This record gives sequence, C-alpha cells and structure tokens, in this order.
Amino acid sequence: MGEVILPRRMFLWCMAVIYLAAFVSLYVQIPGLYGNEGLLPARRQLRYSGKPLWEQLLSSPTLLWLGPSLGLDTQTAMELLCLIGAALSLAATLVEALRDSLVYFCLWALYLSMYQVGQVFLYFQWDNLLLETGFLCILVAPLTLIRGSQRVRQHDGMTFWLIRWLLFRLMFASGVVKLTSRCPTWWGLTALTYHYETQCIPTSLAWFAHQLPVWWHKLSVVGTFVIEIAVPLLFFSPVRRLRLGAFYLQVLLQVFIILSGNYNFFNLLTLTLCTSLLDDQHVHFWLRKADKISNNDSKLFSWLCYLLELAVWALLIFGSIVCFDLQLDTAKNSISTRTAFTYHQFNQFLKTVTIPSIWIGVLSLTWEIVTAMFRCACVSGFLKRFCVSVQWTVFAAATAAMFTISLVPFTYIEFDSHASLWPGVLKAHEMVDRYQLVNSYGLFRRMTGLSGRPEVVIEGSNDGVEWTEIEFMYKPGNLSAPPPVLMPHQPRLDWQMWFAALGAHTQAPWFTSLMYRLLQGKRDVIELIRTDVSQYPFHQQPPAYLRAHRYRYWFTEPKADGSYPQRWWRRVYDEEFYPTVHLGNTFLESMLNQYGLKDKSAPHRMPNTTVAQAVRWVRSRVRGVPAHILIWTLIVCSTAFCLLQRLQNRKKRTTVCDNAENPPDCSSDHFGKSNEQQAVEEEDEEDMEDEVEEVEEGEKDKEEEEEDPNEKDEIPRKR
Repeated sequence: MGEVILPRRMFLWCMAVIYLAAFVSLYVQIPGLYGNEGLLPARRQLRYSGKPLWEQLLSSPTLLWLGPSLGLDTQTAMELLCLIGAALSLAATLVEALRDSLVYFCLWALYLSMYQVGQVFLYFQWDNLLLETGFLCILVAPLTLIRGSQRVRQHDGMTFWLIRWLLFRLMFASGVVKLTSRCPTWWGLTALTYHYETQCIPTSLAWFAHQLPVWWHKLSVVGTFVIEIAVPLLFFSPVRRLRLGAFYLQVLLQVFIILSGNYNFFNLLTLTLCTSLLDDQHVHFWLRKADKISNNDSKLFSWLCYLLELAVWALLIFGSIVCFDLQLDTAKNSISTRTAFTYHQFNQFLKTVTIPSIWIGVLSLTWEIVTAMFRCACVSGFLKRFCVSVQWTVFAAATAAMFTISLVPFTYIEFDSHASLWPGVLKAHEMVDRYQLVNSYGLFRRMTGLSGRPEVVIEGSNDGVEWTEIEFMYKPGNLSAPPPVLMPHQPRLDWQMWFAALGAHTQAPWFTSLMYRLLQGKRDVIELIRTDVSQYPFHQQPPAYLRAHRYRYWFTEPKADGSYPQRWWRRVYDEEFYPTVHLGNTFLESMLNQYGLKDKSAPHRMPNTTVAQAVRWVRSRVRGVPAHILIWTLIVCSTAFCLLQRLQNRKKRTTVCDNAENPPDCSSDHFGKSNEQQAVEEEDEEDMEDEVEEVEEGEKDKEEEEEDPNEKDEIPRKR
C-alpha cells in the first residue's frame, strides 16, 4: 500500500468533528436524561463507598468520581465533562497541532466517563464504535504537543492499518448477522420493503424510497449482502485499485443509508473508517494534483494486475448471479431474485471463511510491520535509528495486541472459530472489556414491524375526559408532520421510545419514570420532547392524568392519479400500552418502587461554586436551541474556518513565491503538501546534504593526496 499521510490527516480531522457532534448532542440531553430530576439520574450509578479513588476508577472507569472534590454534583460534573470534550474536539478541528495523541486520549476518556453512567440511553453500537475508534486514534495520532513536530513516523502505516481491520469487522459482521439471525425478511430479500417505514427515525426521502417496486427492493438487498460480506475481503487486497473499488462501494452504501434514515453520527463514523482504504496518490487525484510517484512497473506486471482485477469483479458478479438466482424478466422489465442457498450452506461457508479471513488479516498486518521495520532501518544516523526502532517496537506490540484481542468479538459470528481461540486471548479480552477497546457489531440483525410500525402515543388530560396527544419533536406521531432530517444528532429518548414500542412497558422501566416526570411537569424532561417548551400542550400546567396507547403506523401511498397525499402516515389503534395514572396512583407508585425510580432522599442542593455557576451560564445560553441546528452550526463554522485558513496560507505562499529571487522551490506542488510531507522531505534533504558533504570531503582529500603523496600518512591523523 502507498503512503497514507493525507488519508491519516483526513481521518483525524473527521474524528474531531464526530467527537464534537457526539459531545454536543449528549450535552443538551443530560438534564432530562441524567439530571437529578431526569429519567435515570446518573448519581445512582456512582456509589461512594469510601474506597480510595484509584479503586473506584478501576471498578468503574469514569472521571465523574472527581466531581465531589470539585464541589460538583453528578449532573453538573457530566455537563462539565461534555463541555470540555466539545471544546477539545472543536479546537482539534480548527488547529492541526491539536490533533494529537494526548488530545484524543482525553476525548476517549471523557466519552468513556459518560458511557459508564449512561445506562440504556448510551448502550448503542455506535457509542461502542466511537469508543473503539477513539482509542485507535490515540495510536494513530502524532505526539505533536510533546515532540513539537508533525513529522511522519515510520510506523504510521502500521497503526493506521488497525482502522482498516475495524472497518472489515464492522461491515463483515453486519452482513453475516442478517443471515445467521434467520430473519425471514433477509432470507426472502424483502427486508427493505419494511425497512424504510419501520426504522427508528426515517427521513422524508424514505417515503419515496418505500414507493419503489418490490423487485428493486430485493435487488437492493442483494447489493447490501455483496457490499457487506464479499467486498470487505478486498480491503486487504495487494492490488490498489481493488481497494479503491471497495472504498467506493462502501461509500455508496453509507450515502444511501444517510439519505433514507437518521442514524446520528454512525454513518459519518463509518465513512471516516473508509479513509483507511485510500492512499496519498488517490487523494492527490481528488485534488487534481500531479503525483510525483513514478510507475516503474513493467507492462507485463500491469497487465497481470488488470487481469486480476477483471477476474475479481467478474467473480463477484458471477457469484451474485448464482447465489441469488438473478434473472432478467423482459416481460415485466424487472430483475427477479431469490436466495439460492440454505442456512446450512451459509453456515458451512462461514466456518470456511472466518479463520482464513483472520489469517489474511495476520498476513496483511505482518506486511505492514515488516515494511515499517525496514523504514526504521533506513533512517540515517545511529541515534535517530535507535529512537525510531524503539518507537517501532512499542507501536508494533500495541498494534499486535489490539489485533489479537479484537479476534474475540470478531469470532462471535461463528461458534467453532470462537471456541478455537487460545484461552489467554479470551482472558486478555476480559481484562480490558470494561474500557470498550474492542466490541462486537451486527446492525439491522432482524426486521421489526412486519405487521405495521409500532408507535407509543402518550396522551394527557386535566379532567380524565378530554385527552390531548403529546407529540415528540422527532419520532413519528402526527400523521401530517414530515419526517425530519437531524443527523448527526441522536435524540436518545425518541430512539428508546422506538424500542419500547416493540414490547411491553415492563421491558422499559425508564418509561414509568417518563410518565412520573411528565405528571410532575419537570422542564428538563419536557425539553427532551419539545425544545421549545411553549409548543408542549401542557406547558402552563402539568396534566392531571396520563396514559399511553400503541398504534400501528404505515407510510401513505400515492394517489391513483400519481399525486402525493397530504399526509405522510396512516395508522390504526393496536392496544393499551400504559394504563391511566396520576400522581399518587397505586399502580404508578408500585412501579416506581419496583424499579427504584422514586427519590426517597431529600432534594439535592445545587452547587454554588464558580465552576458550577459557569456550567449553568453555558446551559442558559443554549437552552431552547434545537440540538441538530446547534451541531450543524458548529460544524459548518469550523469547516469554513479551516477552508479560509487554508486559502489564506496558500495566498501568502503564492505572494512569497512571486517576490522570491529563486522561485523554483515555490511551486504549487510544494506548497500544496501537508506539514507532515514537507517535514519528511526536509529530513530527506538534510540526509542528502550530509551525503553530499561526505562525498565532497572525500574528493577534497583525494586531491590533497594527489598533490602531496608524501603527506598521505598524515591525512588520517589530521581527520
């Protein structure tokens, strides 16, 4: 694989942006979710037993243990940590020098601290993926703040390879679990006929995608299986264009998901992982810059690569036709598809390919490690060579360790492969499991809502006779409200409402807390439903009674004349989800006591320290601003600042070139390079200068010898 300087910089910048979105999204929801009067107060997760701080951090690794020493309660401490994380990530977005290993360690530790007390509202696969990717950033990012230099390290390709391995695990497992779950919709290739209207928070484009013909939906499922199961094996191909083809197919899938559904920062994070498939040469192609890498490959080798590429893509197409019985139906102008293999055959395929895929990863990683070792050996100067060799040893060990423990969650997809792992690997994974360094993945395992999308609708009343529906800001409720676009924000209450509708209310204890807080009229919880509290139907006075019903929702269909309907949804009543309750109700009190949700202690006083006052002031500034608007404002402004800074630097360099006496060194290619690339070239130039000086000294000595042969024995002594 070629140089990965530019893809690595793209990856680190994108990770800073994603951290920014994650922290801001969580920050605006902390009072309602985890506050002292929220749904699941976080203080209950921290039991101060009098143990030393170090033991508490080991048992539950969260910085919230430091809150009391700062005079902060748990809610204020959570808000402070989120603000610090947002500020750090924003600074890393704007300043390249802050995309540092220490900064990413702080960001990872801050998000892990939130995760430890986040309970059900933070237990999503993308939260695990962010923590795992964030930890890898610590290995990938340079130590700029300590070394004071952005020079490329010889082991950068080795650590950056871990991002590619994570992408492979994510995509391959996501494709496999769809079939191992035995979901009839995935096996029948009809999953997408339900997916667009039954996903948690669809976009408006999902309505139009849902209207596409069934044969197109089935063909799209086939494409999903190919991209998620077969294509990831090309991530480790030695042929560069095969990796680039895999990159564009992954991007295509993620873009389609982004257009049809609101999955917060998950798809952006997956696209960020895809940068590990790129190299500097292809990024230069995007930027329309001439690449100075000369192609010394023979014509025979080039033709062999072309033939190999054609064979691979032909094999993928042929395999898709055979496995899914693709046939062109000219009478209906469609393509018929069906699954042409059995569950037993797929299980045998999985047993056959899981262990070899691990060995492919081993060979690919070994190549990166050996390549990095040779680069270290080629460094001039004993001291420099010794330092980079020590760095290579440390990072090679860390990379191998991360790869090894990642085999545990990866082999969850196949029982025999998991059982064959060395017990020491299982023990090592168990030791670090609490830190979320590696995780198992498997998205969209089963399709839900086959008989209609279940939705819980909460109703309130002041007299128990006239009832008013309480509409959420994002999730479906109002039949005429268009589906929103809110990525990368995740309204975590809306997401849990979707999960709650799939079962009984007893499977979601937090729902009882939601009913209780709404009856109390707690503003922080109300803002989870409506950011603008004035739009909440009971903003002047809390409802006296609450109840919840379950409905079945479907997308509407176009009219017979082809025109669009006035409503986006249609629904039918299903059943009662939660009985009518009021404050002091026997059923409500018993549920609160059963789940331990009712506060029995005296109300907590708000801290009045300087830090607490500053945190409350920031909260007052952002209150009432929709989270997705706040996030996009920060992202757009920071991106515009980076672009303007880039253009300004280029303009300054162009001016210097115009005024310089020797302009050959001021070419656009030279100034278009990153700081890291320039540092590498400067280091190479220094080495070249040293070699030239040695050659010149040798020639000078030779001339002196020729001029005075009698003094040739004294020359070594003079040196």
